[in-house]
Amino acid sequence: MLGASDVLVAQNVGFAIIAAAMVAGAIGVVTNRNIIHAALSLVVVMAGAAAQYVLLAAEFVAVTQVLVYIGAVMVLFLFGVMLTRAKLGRDADLDNKNFGVGIPVALVMLGVMAYVLIDGYHGQKMPADAAPVPTRAVADRIFAPYLLPFWALSFLLLVAVVGAIVLARKD
Repeated sequence: MLGASDVLVAQNVGFAIIAAAMVAGAIGVVTNRNIIHAALSLVVVMAGAAAQYVLLAAEFVAVTQVLVYIGAVMVLFLFGVMLTRAKLGRDADLDNKNFGVGIPVALVMLGVMAYVLIDGYHGQKMPADAAPVPTRAVADRIFAPYLLPFWALSFLLLVAVVGAIVLARKD
């Protein structure tokens, strides 16, 4: 029979595996020169976030992550890319010559975020016997205060798709 400490070890191992896949996907997003491959790497990152929510026993948030981000936003992004007349694949003109400046800035930002997170929580730990939050409460917390931004995002995505269609249309 599995004890509570065995379950926590399994969760930590699962977290580490998923986090490693997310880091690899994030590196793929910023290093791929092909925009389609970068978008697929972003799908790996978003799927990893959904898997982390499953580990936290927040299945509703995980399904919302998959439906909204992977299912809607990424499909619209890829749809918009395919409808434009932009070249797919590598393009030397799109490379930023200041790539070397971004690495130290990213490391400084990582250090600042790590410091703020560590200082903000002061070594607090999650209670092992925390009761699961009902799905209705999670939905109310997400959609009640943020209903207007969700609507605004849907209109923004609609405008982006219409814009891509207009740009791709042959006159």
